[in-house]
Amino acid sequence: MQRIAMLGGGFIGRFYADSIHGQRSRDKVVAIYARRQETADKFKADYGCSFASTDMEEVIAHPDVDMVCIALPNNIHETAVNLCAKHKKSVVCTKPLGRTGEEALRMMKTVEEAGIFAGYLEDLCYTPKFLKALDSVKNGALGRILWAKSRETHPGPHSDWFWDKEQAGGGCMLDLGCHCVEISRNFIGKDVKPVEVMCWAATQVKPIEAEDHAIALVKYENGAIGQFEVSWTFRGGMDLRDEVMGTEGTIWINNFLRTGFEMFSTGKGADYVAEKAESNTGWLFPVGDEVNDLGYNHMFTDMFSAQEEGRTPAETFYDGYIVNAVLDAAYKSAETKQWEKVVLPVWRGQEGLKPESTLVDYDADHYLIKQEMTHDGRNKLILKEKASGKIIERDVV
Repeated sequence: MQRIAMLGGGFIGRFYADSIHGQRSRDKVVAIYARRQETADKFKADYGCSFASTDMEEVIAHPDVDMVCIALPNNIHETAVNLCAKHKKSVVCTKPLGRTGEEALRMMKTVEEAGIFAGYLEDLCYTPKFLKALDSVKNGALGRILWAKSRETHPGPHSDWFWDKEQAGGGCMLDLGCHCVEISRNFIGKDVKPVEVMCWAATQVKPIEAEDHAIALVKYENGAIGQFEVSWTFRGGMDLRDEVMGTEGTIWINNFLRTGFEMFSTGKGADYVAEKAESNTGWLFPVGDEVNDLGYNHMFTDMFSAQEEGRTPAETFYDGYIVNAVLDAAYKSAETKQWEKVVLPVWRGQEGLKPESTLVDYDADHYLIKQEMTHDGRNKLILKEKASGKIIERDVV
């Protein structure tokens, strides 16, 4: 059983509490910290907490607390992590870990030096569809992974601090791109080094200083490419999609928005449809089990079980640091309009990988380009002669 202090009583803190109280049926949010007393009191009443305070350290240090869950604005993450280290409390932190790679690296070093359990709450790497897809990739169903693309777009976040560049550290790229980068890392291989980034970002719609739309390519040392598309300007709800392409197959995932559940309503019923839905009238796209479909249940099960079993969770502060470093390069590229190097002063994966050969032998004299069955029933080969380099066609009889 985990006795948890929730830091933050807003939107994400409530999502987390719903999952924590519902998944393993033995974990409990026992304390709540919020910056406003009315928020703390409301959360305490709704979730049956025994203690509430606007003093963060008092909540973290409370003797009934075993683990701290950080669900705070980005600029407060490091302060909370430092207090967890001071009081030797296990900690799990929402995404992004930091506002920059440097900040995230400090947080990683803090928990490691303190010897406390730390997990990175990257929920979209725990959705049921993602976990199934990742198993298929790891089992070789797609062959060698060439390209992994992730998209998250919606009309914008719920709280005011997200829109403040100083508090948040960035715009949609930091808020949403952190999900997308880590999704691609998992499919390509988290021990494969991201080496450089090319990014376009702009403020197209919202009256803010940060970007509200961005697209980027992340080049990995083994030749694979990660891609992300993120936006706070997308209309129509929240769109979460992933695509993975390998030498032997492809995976398409739609986690939200159009998942096979469609409903029409005149709007006279309940107001809430799904996270970031923009309307409750007309044709709607509810989500069957929002907390589970967004990965929270599997995420907290992994975190709490890992802490109790003395193992490393699937997503760690190290992963959060790598993501922040990739996004640092993306922000720099958006300014310079050039490929920018991913700066990783700490790297714990493979070194010196080279792009694998694309050449596939057909026989001693030819490379295979393609084999297909045509509409007229022929089994056709397209080959390249090794000696001459000439491209030829041949029917298999």
